[in-house]
Amino acid sequence: MRKLKVLVSAYACNPYKGSEEGVGWGWVKAIAKYHEIYVITAAYHSEDIERALSEKIVPSSQVKFFYVPHKYWHYKPTTGWKFIENSIFKLIMNYAYRLWQRDAYALARELHGQYHFDLVHQLTYVGFRFPGHLWKLDIPFVWGPIGGLENTPWRFIPSLGVVGSIYYAGRNVLNSFHKRFLAGPTMAFKKAKGGIIAATEGIRREILHWYGVDSEVICEIGPPPEVADSHSLRKPGEKLKLAWSGLHLAGKALPLLLKALEVLPQSLDWQLDILGQGPCTEKWQRQAKKLSINNRCMWHGWLPRSEAIALMHQSHIFVITSLKDLTSTVLLEALSQGVPVVCPDHCGFSNVVTEDCGIRIPIELPHQFVFDLSTAIRSLAENEEERRRLAKGALHRIRNFSWEKKAEKVNEIYFAACEKFR
Repeated sequence: MRKLKVLVSAYACNPYKGSEEGVGWGWVKAIAKYHEIYVITAAYHSEDIERALSEKIVPSSQVKFFYVPHKYWHYKPTTGWKFIENSIFKLIMNYAYRLWQRDAYALARELHGQYHFDLVHQLTYVGFRFPGHLWKLDIPFVWGPIGGLENTPWRFIPSLGVVGSIYYAGRNVLNSFHKRFLAGPTMAFKKAKGGIIAATEGIRREILHWYGVDSEVICEIGPPPEVADSHSLRKPGEKLKLAWSGLHLAGKALPLLLKALEVLPQSLDWQLDILGQGPCTEKWQRQAKKLSINNRCMWHGWLPRSEAIALMHQSHIFVITSLKDLTSTVLLEALSQGVPVVCPDHCGFSNVVTEDCGIRIPIELPHQFVFDLSTAIRSLAENEEERRRLAKGALHRIRNFSWEKKAEKVNEIYFAACEKFR
């Protein structure tokens, strides 16, 4: 097959970062194996990207980067912007991103006149409400992986605290409004028909329901480079080591795990390693103290990535409690270290975690979830043979999410989109 000239919009794209920046970089690097890639990204990534190109992390002959000139209203990871990003004022950041997309479209038109692209791909951010404007170019349009269409379970909203309840209830209402009435996504989905990538099966169903078009499901994240050679082991008499990781926001719902641990038998010796920090850290620490389990909770804050991966590898069980996510990066990190995962049966977790690598907990009522979570942890603590089976399965499961497999599937989508555009 011939190589295509592909214009990619990846506002979040950085070789040395995680989360959406890592998603953008991983996808760009993967699809560059098949095509000539021209990437429009945020200017604040330029220093890291140029260093990566000089170190030949990705060949500059395969990928060219173009930076939208920075303006004072464009987002940068400053203290002020980070506060806005993680607060009820996040709508300001969303508006700033829309302004950036407008400037990106102006740059895209200029580049298209120079390079004559065969296809355009809207990559990051992955939120459905931000399709940008590149779909307006008169060439095939691919969009995704897409996320953001699923709401936080309403029955769990009261368990998120006063501020969390207000934020996530408001997000649910706004989300439902946007799915019904935002014009941009409707037009972009119509243009991308045949070239739509959903991040999860749940997102695929939402797109089909609200926009009447089908999509291909490809997990938005890939495995870390550090895939372990062996799965986690627990020696006879060794305390059970649990790990939890993430930004300390209400939607990550760590208190559900704290409550589940509080009802475990006193005879069960366990330790919880908590990575990350954020606005809820002090509140959660007070809650752990109130539940009389704080002496078993180790609060590590943000660790260098290598140290976080090493700590994860030493764990026996990795627990996820997030109520609003796509497929969290830490999920694949845990699987890559041969650690079984216990998680809610929703979002991208449902697509990734199988009965061979972890336990999915149904999302029904908060008190039932806590009980089921506690039961799952206890069952693995008391059955090392089963825990090791899942640990071994984790290393097998991670192979399904390689960047190579994603690139192969996207390559097929590109040519299908080109064929349908004719």
